[in-house]
Amino acid sequence: MGEIDRSAAAAQGFAAHGAGDRERLRVVVAGGGIAALELVLALDDLASEQTDVLVLAPNSEFVYRPYAVREPFSYASAACYPIDRIVRDAGAELLSDELAWVEPDRRALHTAGGERIAYGALAIAVGAHPRPRYKHALTIDDRRLDEILHGLVQDVEEGFVHSVAFVVPPRMAWPMPIYELALMTAARAYDMNVPMTATIVTPEEAPLAIFGEGASEEVARILERAGVRMITSAYAEVIRAGEVMIDPGDRRLEVDRIVALPELYGPAVRGVPAGDHGFIRVDRYGRVPDVGPIFAAGDAVEFAVKHGGVSSQQADVAARSIAALAGAPVEMVAFQPILRGMLLTGERPRYLSARITGGHGFSSEVTDVPMWSPASKVVSRYLGPYLDGLDTEAARRR
Repeated sequence: MGEIDRSAAAAQGFAAHGAGDRERLRVVVAGGGIAALELVLALDDLASEQTDVLVLAPNSEFVYRPYAVREPFSYASAACYPIDRIVRDAGAELLSDELAWVEPDRRALHTAGGERIAYGALAIAVGAHPRPRYKHALTIDDRRLDEILHGLVQDVEEGFVHSVAFVVPPRMAWPMPIYELALMTAARAYDMNVPMTATIVTPEEAPLAIFGEGASEEVARILERAGVRMITSAYAEVIRAGEVMIDPGDRRLEVDRIVALPELYGPAVRGVPAGDHGFIRVDRYGRVPDVGPIFAAGDAVEFAVKHGGVSSQQADVAARSIAALAGAPVEMVAFQPILRGMLLTGERPRYLSARITGGHGFSSEVTDVPMWSPASKVVSRYLGPYLDGLDTEAARRR
């Protein structure tokens, strides 16, 4: 009951603050991940004088999950940052609750905690829902990756596991973690002098094909040097433990263990039009069509590439559209994604960059030195430098 009372007080304070100044647009940002926090920081930069912002987030901490892939290999846990600090620094208010459904015609939303909140603009950045595709496989979940894969890594180190299949399901989203896990597992086996075969099974035409031909060829060379096999253009089913069925060709791969990516499903928010599998459709400016001032960004959006850097770019586009709606002196910009990624290999990382068009990369580039700053796995205009500043501040205190 106490938590609900605090939520109600926050909602009432937000409403009262907005009601006293008609020139300020009341914006609610739903979500507590990369896209939501990037959007809030962007609004603070673009339209702090024209907006009052309320962040609706169920999580008290923001976990930098892109590095979670290293945790099963005895690296430090992914960094955590307090949500309330980030929101406060962005000049916004925080309500610890989550979006339940929306009344677009009344410009109001309802929370899981039972609150009804009016908005002048709503930005939905609640992410996607991962679901296991295969019953007989270890499915990656970056919220608890160490728990899921620690036993597998130990078995590899102790010589109980000599073959692992890393499977990308037919409806993939962001395949890079499966490459990183395959490379780091192969590197760990090599370090322990344990013979092991790692095989990536993927529907992609080439390794990390989204980054374009040049980058894909370099990734193929990295995999070959590490002894990681590739089976491309492959649609896999796992019908029993240790057995992967591959089409076309009706091939069969028998291994000791199977690791798979999950399939992602959209949030399917009641009151907000959804496309295939519950993802939210938006136009080039981050606007949800036909529902008034509702915007969306991040993994909740119906866009083929699910990656923190892309989510940040979507958030920046939506923030500019909201800022323009609020009367800030900015112009709306269309979403034109640039894909940047750091590939963890078990040795030195590689930095990949490509522009996306039609689902494939072009003008791709691979280097062993960072092409952006700060040199993080997720490149974002506002959140990256902000978190880098928090890290620097924390290091000075130590």
